[in-house]
Amino acid sequence: MSALAYDGTAMLARQLRRVRNNPGLAILTQTMPITMLLFFGYVFGSALAMPGEEYRAFLVPGLLVATAANGIMTGMFQAAQDSHRGVMDRFRSLPMSRAAVPLGQAAADLVVTAAGTVPLLLVGLAVGWRIEGSALRAAGAVGLLLLFRFATTWVGIFLGLLSRSEEAAGQLGSATFMLPLLSNAYIPTGNLPHWLRVIAEWNPISAVTTALRDLFGSAPVPQGAAWPVAHPVAGALAWSVAIIAVFLPMAVRRYAHGHR
Repeated sequence: MSALAYDGTAMLARQLRRVRNNPGLAILTQTMPITMLLFFGYVFGSALAMPGEEYRAFLVPGLLVATAANGIMTGMFQAAQDSHRGVMDRFRSLPMSRAAVPLGQAAADLVVTAAGTVPLLLVGLAVGWRIEGSALRAAGAVGLLLLFRFATTWVGIFLGLLSRSEEAAGQLGSATFMLPLLSNAYIPTGNLPHWLRVIAEWNPISAVTTALRDLFGSAPVPQGAAWPVAHPVAGALAWSVAIIAVFLPMAVRRYAHGHR
C-alpha cells in the first residue's frame, strides 16, 4: 500500500502539471455548464411551468451532476492520449504499482473538478439559486457529487484504454453529452412518456441530481418515481459505488495488460 501511495502521489502530481500546461480541456468542461446555466436558466425558464429563479434553482444541481458525468469524456480522452502516444508503455517498464497511473489520473481529475465547481456555484448564487438545507447536508451533497465524478472518471479511463485511437476516444467521449439529456438534470421527468421516464429515472445522473436537489433544498423528491430517484441519497451512493466496483479493477487490469 505504501508503494501504491507513493507512486500514486507521483502520478497525481504529473497529471496536475499536465492540466496546468494544457488547460484547454479543463477550461472547456468547466465553463460550458456556466454558459448552459445562463442560457437555459433565462431562455428555458420562461417557457417551463417553473419559470425564472425557480427553474434556475432546479437547474443548478442538474448542471453540477452533468459536469460530474463529463468525467467519462475527460477520463477517456486523457487515457487514450497517454496510451496511444506510448506514455503508458514507458510507465509499465518502470518498477511501480500497476494501479498508480490510472489512480493518479482519477485523483487529479477529482482535484480539478473540485476547484472548477466553485465558479459554477458562485454563478448559481448570482442568478438566484440558494442552499436552503443545513451546512452538513450541503457538504454531503458536494461529497456525493465528487464521488460520482470519481466513478465516471473510471468509466472514461477504461474506455480510453480500450479505444483504438485518440480520434475514436474523442468522438465517443463527445457523445456522452447525451447522457444528461436522458435524465432529470434539465427538466422534471413527471410529464415524460412512461417508457422514457423509466429510462430517465434509472439513469444514474437522475439519482445523483435528485440527491443534490434534496440535500441543497432546491427541490423536493418527486413522488411515484423509480427507486433510485425516490430514495436519491441511497440511489446515488449505490450507483457510484457500483460503477467504481466494476470499472476501477477493469481499468487497472486493462492498463496492466496494455494493448494485448
